[in-house]
Amino acid sequence: MDEARAPRRGVSPRLWLAGGWLLLALLAAIFAPLVAPQDPLAQDLMLERLPPFWMSGAEPGYWLGTDSLGRDLLSRLIFGGRIAFVVAFAAAIAACVVGSTLGLISGYFGGWADRIISRIVDVWMAFPPVLFAILLVAVLGTGLSSVIIAIAVIDWTRFCRVIRAETMGQSRMDYVENARIAGYGRIGIMLREVLPNVVPSIVALLSLEMGIAVIVEAILSFVNLSISTDDPTWGGIIAEGRLSIHQAWWVLVFPLITLILTVLSFSQFGEALKTRFDPVLR
Repeated sequence: MDEARAPRRGVSPRLWLAGGWLLLALLAAIFAPLVAPQDPLAQDLMLERLPPFWMSGAEPGYWLGTDSLGRDLLSRLIFGGRIAFVVAFAAAIAACVVGSTLGLISGYFGGWADRIISRIVDVWMAFPPVLFAILLVAVLGTGLSSVIIAIAVIDWTRFCRVIRAETMGQSRMDYVENARIAGYGRIGIMLREVLPNVVPSIVALLSLEMGIAVIVEAILSFVNLSISTDDPTWGGIIAEGRLSIHQAWWVLVFPLITLILTVLSFSQFGEALKTRFDPVLR
């Protein structure tokens, strides 16, 4: 009996690592006014292009150096995280709700509902996503809400396709047939039986979509199509650092590292959660 018992799963190291980085970055963004060492908008040309703290010529209090206008890089990264996380959560949740709902309907009911939704998805995915996002923001106007709407409008199809396929697979399972025999209605079966079994896939996709939303927001801010205020964004800092890469490499490298770590953490966090909570894998 003991030999047949499946070994208990421990917590995946990537769940700890990815979750730890995301928690650290999120807390820093939430409490940015308290943890940022300097005002991210304060300019001082006497402090322009100061190097990070371990290099010669560094100034106390400017841990990651300054940019060409003397603004503290660490403070700008912390405040830029606010924009990144707001876009990540809002856009990903909106895309998840729309795409997952349509995917469930398409995969479970099939027939004309599946054909209509599938054709819409095919047409939607014919447009290059980044160019589509730039076009939408150009039409809607710059601003945080425009960026969120553009990302949600583009990426709901990812949820729809995956959840449709998962739902179709789950609908063929014996437990669904047993629920029908027990007298449950189609909507009740979809919500009470099928939906809980596709939630792990939704969670993984949601976390992955948050990382994609961070990238898209960075691209839009890189080309000056994100927020219309002077608030720092990671893409905007990268754009500024590209212009002074030979004089102040840290202005480009540190926001790139922050962006890459955040996107990878979202992806790994979602996959680790799916592995841990998937009913099939538990």
